[in-house]
Amino acid sequence: MKIINVVGARPNFMKIAPLMSAYGDCPAIDPLLVHTGQHYDERMSELFFRQLGIPEPDLNLGVGSGTHAAQTAGIMQTFEPVVLEHKPGAVLVVGDVNSTIACGLVAVKLGVRLVHVEAGLRSFDRTMPEEINRLLTDSISDLLFVTEKSGRQNLLREGADESKIFMVGNVMIDTLLRNKAKADESGVLDELCLKAGGYAALTLHRPANVDDPAVLGGLLDALEVIQGDMPVIFPIHPRTRKNLEGSALRGRVEAMNSLRLLDPIGYLDFLKLMSSARLVLTDSGGIQEETTILKVPCITLRENTERPITVEVGSNRVVGTDPEKILAAYRETLAEDAGAYGTPDLWDGRAAERIVRILAEKI
Repeated sequence: MKIINVVGARPNFMKIAPLMSAYGDCPAIDPLLVHTGQHYDERMSELFFRQLGIPEPDLNLGVGSGTHAAQTAGIMQTFEPVVLEHKPGAVLVVGDVNSTIACGLVAVKLGVRLVHVEAGLRSFDRTMPEEINRLLTDSISDLLFVTEKSGRQNLLREGADESKIFMVGNVMIDTLLRNKAKADESGVLDELCLKAGGYAALTLHRPANVDDPAVLGGLLDALEVIQGDMPVIFPIHPRTRKNLEGSALRGRVEAMNSLRLLDPIGYLDFLKLMSSARLVLTDSGGIQEETTILKVPCITLRENTERPITVEVGSNRVVGTDPEKILAAYRETLAEDAGAYGTPDLWDGRAAERIVRILAEKI
């Protein structure tokens, strides 16, 4: 049975890697890996593929960046001939990027079964493009693999057939646990003259945070205080860098001597940077999950999260973008014991094995 597996952007790479490995133990499945090319940084894409041990994609559609409509349409147009040629038994998509919904729509309109890995997550914020992608992909999928109990509850509330839903754990955590020892050997702390536990790590990329100068300015208010206490290491997203360079905020950033901007870095170096940080500040969904397993406190700079289990186990504080709330959470975090955080059910490094076993049975 042939299954087409789709990746498009960097967060997908960490989710597809353990699946491609697990297929090796299931001769009944013939996996085909398709990279839509949605992510425009080819150097970083290649680095992630190499570090995560993902085989070279069988096909790279090379769609590139664009508006949501142009990108989604471009992926659909280039993916449809792939499905028609290969006639797969199923198409498997991961996460919530434009490639996820675009390839999902192509599959179901051609009568091919659709599998969604990381189904059921909901922020309940429809201003987020990812939320729309999640809702639509889940509504047309034949098999729904969920990472946490809220995913199952959301799908059932929306009317999904219970027989389609499988609680399997988290493939991104599979990748983390598989690569933790390699990441521990990274020399990134020495290269940056950092001491474990002596700095904060920061990521910011969501349009709601980085496109509005007023919101970004408020975040800088909080970061100005934090970087006065400890270095803040900031691998900066191209979108965020562009917005800073074109605004009056650039001077504020340059004046913060301990806010250290880096170009995007590879998976292993960033995993080392996270695991050794005193805390992490982020607007990323995946980082909320990774810090939960690493037992590193996370402050989420959003008004909501689609990953509530990270809050329930204690590792994550969702505080929004108000600088006073960020600083209050920062001070609380410094006073608590990170070792007391819980671990979500089935986040044990074996999610991909469970998914492949179910695919072999059901498809």
